[in-house]
Amino acid sequence: MYTKQAFHELGLSGDLSAGQREALDHDGFFVAEGVYSAAECREMADEFDRLTEAEAGRGGAEVHIEPGAPRVSNIFNKTEVYDRCLECGPLLAAARHLLGEIKVHGANLRDPLKGQGHQDLHVDVPKLFPDDWWVANAIILFDDMTPTNGPTRVVPGSHHWPAMNVPYVNRGDWEPAPLTAEEAARIPSDLAAPYPGEVRVSAPAGSVVVLNSSMWHAGTRNESGARRRVLHLTYTRRDLPQQLVQRQYLTEALYRRMSPAQRFLLDIEPLPDGAAALRGAQREGAKSWWT
Repeated sequence: MYTKQAFHELGLSGDLSAGQREALDHDGFFVAEGVYSAAECREMADEFDRLTEAEAGRGGAEVHIEPGAPRVSNIFNKTEVYDRCLECGPLLAAARHLLGEIKVHGANLRDPLKGQGHQDLHVDVPKLFPDDWWVANAIILFDDMTPTNGPTRVVPGSHHWPAMNVPYVNRGDWEPAPLTAEEAARIPSDLAAPYPGEVRVSAPAGSVVVLNSSMWHAGTRNESGARRRVLHLTYTRRDLPQQLVQRQYLTEALYRRMSPAQRFLLDIEPLPDGAAALRGAQREGAKSWWT
């Protein structure tokens, strides 16, 4: 299987509109409204609350626990409710446009609490040269994202600048290249402060904010306390590692309910006969149904 074939089997065109493509290439992001209905948003938000209560403060432990912003990771092995997001057309089209051959990178639910959620400006992944894109990210909104409930802030066009404040876990053996004086002048002394020209994204529930993960961005503080439950769903190139290696957590229930195309995109399709090693480094303590 390959990406174009998977899209065909899922009935997806894989095409961005001209406006979406221009915004993604020039600004580094776009917003697609009305992707999910009010009923779908309520179901996904309620499931977030159920999982958060069930995990009792350990939500997100497979990847990252964030104080002040409850998380849930490894979601597709825990529930069927978010399966629909695996066929999110705007995200898949953007990922294919940026990355070529793709697979799921990560899937994490997040809800910043009142007075919490502010993050330093960062990019998710490094790059080795201009246009070396590694990850496409979608923020799928179950609630309205407003100016006061912790909206994501982005710096349009910054995906064309050097990678900055890359999380340690995503660095691998990457070493940043020396900066020119012009590039160094762009790096803020205070990564938590507002950045000139940044945009705080607002959009109604059911929208999908699609962004190039090489763009400078961050979460902001939830001032109002209004709920802002989202799914961060990311795709990466097939030659790069997943954030959460799906094979290492795979349940029989997930494998059985996925179509061949979905298995391909999750990177859980069977290895060729005689291939014994799993791709990627084994996460300590992680055991899947078939390993």
